[in-house]
Amino acid sequence: MPRPPKSRKVSFLPNLTYFKPAGVPLKELEEESLRYEELEAIRLKDLQGLEQEACAKRMGVSRPTFHRIITSARNKLARALVEGKAIRIEGGNYKLIIDHLRCSQCGYTVSPDTEKSIHEQDTISGNIAGDIKFKCNKCSSRLLADKRHRHNGRHGKNFR
Repeated sequence: MPRPPKSRKVSFLPNLTYFKPAGVPLKELEEESLRYEELEAIRLKDLQGLEQEACAKRMGVSRPTFHRIITSARNKLARALVEGKAIRIEGGNYKLIIDHLRCSQCGYTVSPDTEKSIHEQDTISGNIAGDIKFKCNKCSSRLLADKRHRHNGRHGKNFR
């Protein structure tokens, strides 16, 4: 029996999780599903321009595993663009790494060196299991995840 895959570290969740070609009704489109760890691989390698070794380290996987993830992501994106498919970003096997926390009262930002926060993700819905329970070092109110990392739970079903 094969060992279950390790969760990949993801530090970005997009606000928009569904993209479709203009002018084509949703009911007529096929979809390509891109997992959150595949999007993270594209973000790290293609947008930030990191080397594969650095990307793999950030995601907590080996370099060959990173290569498989990014190859899968690029194939899905190419297929969607060439064949006119919609792209849905959802699911996967990942942990959300929140690297910056912001105070809800005074706006103070806590860096990853000060606090560490890994929140397990529900691999089906992608919802964060549990709340962040850190207190601000300045005013003692509750710290919130940086807005970049908020996941609104939309999975594209209500888009037209």
